Amino acid sequence: MSAQVGGTPEIHSVGIIGAGQMGNGIAHVSALAGLTVAMVDISEAALAKAVETIARNMERQIGRKLITAEQRDAALALITTSTDYASFAQTDLVIEAATERETVKHEIFKKLCPHLKPGAMVASNTSSISITRLGASTDRPERFIGMHFMNPVPVMKLVEIIRGIATDEATYVAVEALARRLGKITATAQDFPGFIVNRILVPMINEAAYALYEGVGDIRSIDTAMKLGTNQPMGPLELADFIGLDTCLAIMQVIHGGMSDSKYRPCPLLVKYVEAGWLGRKTGKGFYDYAQDPPVPTR
Repeated sequence: MSAQVGGTPEIHSVGIIGAGQMGNGIAHVSALAGLTVAMVDISEAALAKAVETIARNMERQIGRKLITAEQRDAALALITTSTDYASFAQTDLVIEAATERETVKHEIFKKLCPHLKPGAMVASNTSSISITRLGASTDRPERFIGMHFMNPVPVMKLVEIIRGIATDEATYVAVEALARRLGKITATAQDFPGFIVNRILVPMINEAAYALYEGVGDIRSIDTAMKLGTNQPMGPLELADFIGLDTCLAIMQVIHGGMSDSKYRPCPLLVKYVEAGWLGRKTGKGFYDYAQDPPVPTR
């Protein structure tokens, strides 16, 4: 049961929907912070792989002397997995970390809400979709919030917190306190397409794709120029491959649709890469071909 401190619920247990890269990262940091974690996915294989990934990443942290073996063992013992939403019955907060498609998220919340206790809060890890709209599809819009973690979750310090128009103050305060407990720094964004990070980052990636499409520079020149000229650890096209070109395109489509401004029109070349199934590192080919070491540009 969650305790109340000055009217604000305390979060002791979290549920996570989705055992992919983001979901297992959120489970990792939550368990290390001493929270009880219930992770749900439609695939038993995905859940098993997620637990293996968490254990492997914790081993790396032990190697870097960031955590101890005892902390790893205690954290892993706090994680349970299931394919059944009923495992969220006593959870204080459920974080949805499924694919970045609004129809999928609506279906998830429709199935989730009947299993939750009345005071449970719900957060979405969406990187661009309206929190107000997602919250309105649930039975608890006042206890619905955006909690956008950065990838990889155990390494990246930022969590964007996004309030929907109906999100109440107690939910905001509780979720911000949780983010701090996870060792994160928060930035609060209003509920506009792309929020803060992706409103600025993904149009930059899209503009790099336009620079390539229009022949301003080749892939290597664009990435080198941006790395050395703006002191970024990755060039924008290399970063797009890391994020996933399908994800970049989906975010640009959300921003373009939400803002109705032609400056956010997705680059036709980015669309072509996604149509070809060249989605970046996860498929072995995007702006770079990862079958070779080091990767070589595909244009």
